[in-house]
Amino acid sequence: MGTALDSRLARRANGLLRRMHRNYSAGHDRPLGGYLAAMAGFGAYSALWATAVRLSGRPLPERPEPWDVMLTSVATFRLSRLLSKASVTSPLRAPFTQYVGPQGPAELHEEAQPEPGKETVGELMTCPFCMSVWVASTLTGGQLLWPRATRTVMGALSALAGADALQLMHSAMVDRTTRD
Repeated sequence: MGTALDSRLARRANGLLRRMHRNYSAGHDRPLGGYLAAMAGFGAYSALWATAVRLSGRPLPERPEPWDVMLTSVATFRLSRLLSKASVTSPLRAPFTQYVGPQGPAELHEEAQPEPGKETVGELMTCPFCMSVWVASTLTGGQLLWPRATRTVMGALSALAGADALQLMHSAMVDRTTRD
């Protein structure tokens, strides 16, 4: 009796999920299951960081210091773009993406492979905004467990972001002077 009821409930739940997906997607192929798996993965990742911080016995700061927020923002921006767009990190993305072409100085345009399991990971790995959630969480956890080392790494990433801005400004000035 219990297995028949379980089977009916499973069929109803499956039908409900299919209808929800169909109604949500409006005819587009949206990998909602992959997104759900990514959210669950991020939840587990965050729980691991929280557990590690708790087990370390280190106290949480009462509030983040403005300097740390600024440093984390710039470092998150730079590392997210490095992981999701840089030519040199394309081997990390290649199992889940397809090369489309160049997208800017030392950056690539890639698209997620349209295969189940690869599509969501490919989207995550090619989206600097998506990647920044994971990077900011990692840097925040690092600040709580290893503040000096993490701030040193974030300082280097921030310097790299500043150097990138200077390179782009220099290129723009050279282009402008050679056109005039």
